[in-house]
Amino acid sequence: MSTAADTPARPLVLIAPDKFRGSLTAPEVVEAARAGAEGAGWDVIGMPMADGGEGMLDAFGGANRTSTVTGPLGTPVEAQWRLGDDGVAVIESASASGLVLAGGKEGNDPVGATSAGTGELIAQAVRDGATRVVVGLGGSAMSDGGLGAVEAARAGLDGRTPAERGVELLAACDVQTAFVEAAQVFGPQKGASGDQVVELTGRLFELQGIYLEEFGVDVSATAGAGAAGGLGGGVLVLGGSLVPGLRLVAEQVGLAEAISRADAVVTGEGALDAESFNGKVVGGVVDEAEPDGIPVVVVAGVVREDAPAARLTGLRVVDLSATYGASASWNDTATCIERAVAEQLSTLS
Repeated sequence: MSTAADTPARPLVLIAPDKFRGSLTAPEVVEAARAGAEGAGWDVIGMPMADGGEGMLDAFGGANRTSTVTGPLGTPVEAQWRLGDDGVAVIESASASGLVLAGGKEGNDPVGATSAGTGELIAQAVRDGATRVVVGLGGSAMSDGGLGAVEAARAGLDGRTPAERGVELLAACDVQTAFVEAAQVFGPQKGASGDQVVELTGRLFELQGIYLEEFGVDVSATAGAGAAGGLGGGVLVLGGSLVPGLRLVAEQVGLAEAISRADAVVTGEGALDAESFNGKVVGGVVDEAEPDGIPVVVVAGVVREDAPAARLTGLRVVDLSATYGASASWNDTATCIERAVAEQLSTLS
């Protein structure tokens, strides 16, 4: 008669993907991959990942609070955010000040759009007892240099900043854009015309001086202050810091420790390209796993021509479009992911 001790341990796979933009969220990717892995005889650690923009809430466990705040065009919006038992609050600027909320670039007012709602969420998190507030800078509608957020956060905290309340404020940032370059770099994708970019840039130069004179903060000295239309600079004025988004998420969710326990790793994203290994999820997961010789499966909706061949060497890369067809890859992504993961892990069992 066999016993539990006679049963060989099942291998363990860490599934740590980014979202497949426009198709599946990172948690949905994890569940599709989990089905394939378990069908192939593997135990699973599921760990949705993000590099600091949209999807960061999912990586931290999902929203558990909703607040009514000022939307990017001044009208109220319902913004989801998270406050964990560990005192860590997670906010996505896209949920309060996002371009989607403004109706995309066609519906946006790029000159009038405000970051006030994000500042209101920061203040709400501090009032609710957060000891650390993490803000994801991505998908924003505004180029206001974070002024709306600075004013709203201070107003909600009786004129003080989170730092002055003893709360650590961190912004997840994956760009190096200078503060005064925010409108030039990001304005057009937010609907700004050439003349409006010039106007917004002038405002940013003026605001840079105001921040230095009134708050003693030189936003020109920090790369990435132009992130989210200059909201990165606003975070600095509120006493916060800008940190690489992937590193922040990886440390918070314990990526390194999970990889150390795994026999294989699955990661992926919608489009694998040159940027995938430049501070993004796939590159970060691969970099963490490769030194230990852990097999890595990378599943992508499509692999672009500019994906760096040298970085793909040694990885098990599955291009869902090439393998199962573009239509199936886009319209039945979860099934394709499940099949790809099952097939890859079956060869590793």
